Amino acid sequence: MTERRLDWEGCLNVRDLGGHPTEDGGETRMGAVVRADSVRKLTEAGWEALVSYGIRTILDLRLTSELEEDPPAEIPVDVVHVSIFDEISLEEQMEIAARWFGAPDDVSAVHEGYLEMLHRNARNFAAAISVVARAGEGGVLVHCAGGKDRTGLVSALLLRLAGVPIGDIAADYGLSAENLRPSWSTWVDAAGDDSERELRRRFSASPAEAMVQVLEELERAHGSVEAYLLGDGMTQEDVELARSRIRS
Repeated sequence: MTERRLDWEGCLNVRDLGGHPTEDGGETRMGAVVRADSVRKLTEAGWEALVSYGIRTILDLRLTSELEEDPPAEIPVDVVHVSIFDEISLEEQMEIAARWFGAPDDVSAVHEGYLEMLHRNARNFAAAISVVARAGEGGVLVHCAGGKDRTGLVSALLLRLAGVPIGDIAADYGLSAENLRPSWSTWVDAAGDDSERELRRRFSASPAEAMVQVLEELERAHGSVEAYLLGDGMTQEDVELARSRIRS
C-alpha cells in the first residue's frame, strides 16, 4: 500500500493525493498534489521538507480575514490565494453553526454543511481547481486552516475528476479528524460550556460516510463532478489539465 501521509514538522494533516487507484485501472500520481493544514505551522525543517518534496505552488483557500489575522509565511514558492468562502457576516456564520449543531448526528451535519458549501461556493471551487490545473512545474500544495473541510472538498473533487472511486476518496477524507486530534482536542476541551464543546467536537469530525453521501448527491444533481465544475466557470481545457496533472 502506498504511504501517502507526509511527516512535515509543524503540520499534522499532510497527505499526498497520489497512489489512489482509478476506476479505469490507472493511478493518481505521487508528488503532483499534496493536501495539508495551515503551512504557517511548519518549522524550518518542515519548510525544507516541503521544498525537497518538490512543491513549487501553494494554493491557500482561506478567507481574506484569516490571512489578515495569520499572514502567509515568507516562502520560496509561488502562493495563490483563492478563498473558498465568500466573505460572510458574523450573523451568517452563526446561522451556519446553528444548522450544524442542529443536525441529528455528525454524518448529517457534515453532509448538509458540505453540500451547502458546494452549492454556495461553486465558482470558487472551480477557480481553485483551475489554479491546480494551470500551476507551473513541480508539485502543488493545497491548504486551508485545518486541512479538513475546504481542503477536503477540493481534494475530493480533484480525486473524483481523476476517476478515483468515491469510497476511496471518503476513506482518505476520514483520516483528517484522527490526524488533527492532537491539536483539536485541546480546542474542544477549552470550550466554555457543554453546548459549545459539542459544537466544536462536531466541527472537528470527518466521517467518511458523509463524504460518500456528498459526492453521490453532487453527481446525482449534476451528472458528474466534471459537469459541476464546468457549470460554474471552469473550462474544458482546465478540466483536462487538472486530470492530466493528478493522473499517472
